[in-house]
Amino acid sequence: MNDPRFDKLARVLTGHSTQLKAGENVLIDLFDVPDEMGIALVKAARAAGAEPFVQIHRATVSREMALGASEQHLEIAKTLELARMKKMQAYIAVRGSHNITEMADVPEDKMRLIAGKMRSVMDWRINKTKWVVLRWPTSAMAQQAQMSTAAFEEFFFKVCTLDYARMIPGMKVLKTLMDKTDKVHLKGPGTDLRFSIKGIGSVTCGGDRNIPDGEVFSCPVKESVEGHVTFNAPTIYQGTAFDGIRLGFSKGKVVEAESNNSKRLNEILDSDAGARYIGEFSLGFNPYILHPMRDILFDEKIAGSFHFTPGQAYKVAGNGNNSRIHWDMVCIQRKDYGGGEVWFDGKLIRKDGIFVLPALQKLNPDYLGKA
Repeated sequence: MNDPRFDKLARVLTGHSTQLKAGENVLIDLFDVPDEMGIALVKAARAAGAEPFVQIHRATVSREMALGASEQHLEIAKTLELARMKKMQAYIAVRGSHNITEMADVPEDKMRLIAGKMRSVMDWRINKTKWVVLRWPTSAMAQQAQMSTAAFEEFFFKVCTLDYARMIPGMKVLKTLMDKTDKVHLKGPGTDLRFSIKGIGSVTCGGDRNIPDGEVFSCPVKESVEGHVTFNAPTIYQGTAFDGIRLGFSKGKVVEAESNNSKRLNEILDSDAGARYIGEFSLGFNPYILHPMRDILFDEKIAGSFHFTPGQAYKVAGNGNNSRIHWDMVCIQRKDYGGGEVWFDGKLIRKDGIFVLPALQKLNPDYLGKA
């Protein structure tokens, strides 16, 4: 049975997010998603005059493939997938998961091999296509969010079909401010972190890359990070759950790393030479996302949060850091999570999750939440 919410979401993804045009090719990548959503996307793409191509994944099958992955096999897979990606002008990925830890027992060397071999495909997709990625609501996600399935579905579609154009004025002001900022100082419980973003630039994210969305990101000058940060949002990375991550920095490098699973945390941070340096700094402000649910596409947009990312930097607003990993770690600075402050060049920008500068107040929940 067709759900009108599917059609509305498909229009957002093919319209606002990727702005499909007649004659463009779009790869629709579906991971454990109902066929009805795939059909809605195909119809919406064709309504825009685009040519849809569809790939369907199942997590249990992907796990089995990963367990036996070899260099020879991945080299062929990379060649095929890169050739196809080069034919695409747009990419839409809808990623569901019945079990978010499905890949937890895939050995680390296999995960590293896959990530390394397929990196060129992801680089082409990120840098050469119009792309958007989103999760799909499942019972597992509802359980993560500690909500009923029906309530979570309503939350999901509310967040994902937000009028993202309403974010544009405030994001432009924040981007202008970040572009001219040198020194950043983040304060809060367990956090006293300083770094420079001078000359890096910034990027606004208002529904044209990720859904849900609501952030402006930049990146620290690679060796400028000093101090320590504690992340109060739990996270899952490479199938392993982490809580209470605390990182200490010297000359830009993570020199101390602790969590409920410090051994695994440090194994990941030792993936390669770039994994202990930071590849992204971002401020999140989606008015409908208030609490973490161990799903980074939601958690990194939490109202009143920032995220700090060990690993790969983007080519735009990046510092040149290269790594197999890109791990967004989130700290929520609203009062109900202990508060915190963001300072740019000695000026208070955000306190307890609320932007205090008049020019930035259109990024606060009391404005965006009216959309």
